[in-house]
Amino acid sequence: MDRVKRAEEYFLQGYNCSQAVFAAFADRYGIDETTALRLTSTLGGGIASRREVCGALNALSMVCGLEIGGSEVNHELKKASYRGNRELLEEFESQYGSILCRELLAKAKKKPEKDPAERTAEYYAGRPCLAYVRAAAEILERHFPEEKGE
Repeated sequence: MDRVKRAEEYFLQGYNCSQAVFAAFADRYGIDETTALRLTSTLGGGIASRREVCGALNALSMVCGLEIGGSEVNHELKKASYRGNRELLEEFESQYGSILCRELLAKAKKKPEKDPAERTAEYYAGRPCLAYVRAAAEILERHFPEEKGE
């Protein structure tokens, strides 16, 4: 299954960057599409359009937690999962220069908006967000392949 392509398709349908990435991977963890989309619906635009950490990376972190995070209090596991997530975020940051939505959009000379913009051809043409969705999904596929033995 090409999860990168699925993430792109979700984004191009009008879902936010966080929804697109998380929903593309959710079924791997027994999470249905509706739950995945609702869970991440407020994380777009750098968390509710506050332009903090890119929504695609919020979703990347959530998938990383499902892969390597713990559900019990265990300090060593917590350290390992933080390190693992940092590695993924740093991989993205080395490619794009930031993990913050406001900085990523500033490079594209886009002014922050408080409310999400309507998805039009002009919207997609003027924003780099599809590339960030693609990159987050590619990083996840590379680090957490579908078949663990690959």
